[in-house]
Amino acid sequence: MKVVIIGGGWSGCAAAITAKKAGAEVYLYEKTDMILGLGNIGGIMRNNGRFTAAEEIIALGAGDLIGLTDANSTHRNIEFPGHNHAWLYNVNKIEPAVKNHLINMGINLNLIARVIDVKKHKDKIEGIYLSNGDYVDGDVFIETTGSTGPMGNCLRYGNGCSMCVLRCPAFGPRVSLSSRAGVEDLQGEREDDVLGAFSGSCKLCKESISKEILDELEETGVAVLKVPNEDINLDKLKIKVCQQYALKEFAENVILLDTGHVKLMTSYYPLEKLRKIKGLENAKYIDPYAGGKGNSIRYLSVAPRTDDMKVKGIDNLFCAGEKSGLFVGHTEAICTGSLAGHNAVRCALGMPLLILPKATAIGDIIAYANYKLATKEGRRKRYTFAGAEYFNRMKELGLYTIDVEEIKKRISKLNLSGIMSEKLI
Repeated sequence: MKVVIIGGGWSGCAAAITAKKAGAEVYLYEKTDMILGLGNIGGIMRNNGRFTAAEEIIALGAGDLIGLTDANSTHRNIEFPGHNHAWLYNVNKIEPAVKNHLINMGINLNLIARVIDVKKHKDKIEGIYLSNGDYVDGDVFIETTGSTGPMGNCLRYGNGCSMCVLRCPAFGPRVSLSSRAGVEDLQGEREDDVLGAFSGSCKLCKESISKEILDELEETGVAVLKVPNEDINLDKLKIKVCQQYALKEFAENVILLDTGHVKLMTSYYPLEKLRKIKGLENAKYIDPYAGGKGNSIRYLSVAPRTDDMKVKGIDNLFCAGEKSGLFVGHTEAICTGSLAGHNAVRCALGMPLLILPKATAIGDIIAYANYKLATKEGRRKRYTFAGAEYFNRMKELGLYTIDVEEIKKRISKLNLSGIMSEKLI
């Protein structure tokens, strides 16, 4: 059995791992020269409800990527406004670690391999076409192409291409394969009826900030710097994709995290204003390079799906990550990708597909985000274990806990322990 995955971000890698564990031959295609995509600039794990979800996916048998981020975390259990017990992995070390893990598992990894179209017969995909003219067939397909870019979207809905880590000018634009297969994409919105939303953070060069701030960052993982009163702008919180950071504290302060680089927790910040803050007089952006003006635009390509991660209208196409809903975060991508990879193999075998119960945080967010996507109000929201509307829901339903044994028992009671590590072929 051949499972073909398009997109090598967190969700694509997670899907590859569970499909391989289930016994399939797995081929992963990534358009750039690195896997992990936005994972190369992220770095935040286990904060708030993401701790619960991380332990759930471990108990379900798909904790490989959580283990790798844990092993590459420089700071553990740190606190910053609105967020508890966060772990920060080093963005400069994580990609080779994940790449080696996939290769050692026997996953066929294809880099600088941009997929541009599909071959379809009736309601089934038979294969994919690459930009170099190659054709690849398969039994079942998983699209994890994300929702960011191409450049035209950043120009139309943002402040122009900021040359972010996705590097569309160099490696080509994202293509929606579900759309190419005849399934109409859904799109996220902002409060003012503008489509999409800005990515939520920028990176600063460590050498460009003061020694005092750098020492604090490297010792504690976080630094909170007061914004001058004349530069406080509460309206900017509305444009962020990451609504868990749409807190007053993120407008009144510059919040920095140590993820190997200096992670600046705002979509963009004018460089001259940033340099007014003590210790940042020589600050320099390293991603996005136009972080003083803009960032990438996301949530313009979501496939309609069922709660087993199958794309509606196509018999053998699954989706995960931001392609599968208005999700925010690495943990969310890993969880949706793991389910998609496992179910892809079940689908090809003619087995019933796994839908995770709403008694789990993962099952509940997958179902809840899907339900909310059907409404205009829901398309203005973002869904994450880490904050905003969904984290509140987690707490109300009693799904949030940091008790690892309680989480293991939760999965065990549902007879789901290790289910995503079972060999099906």
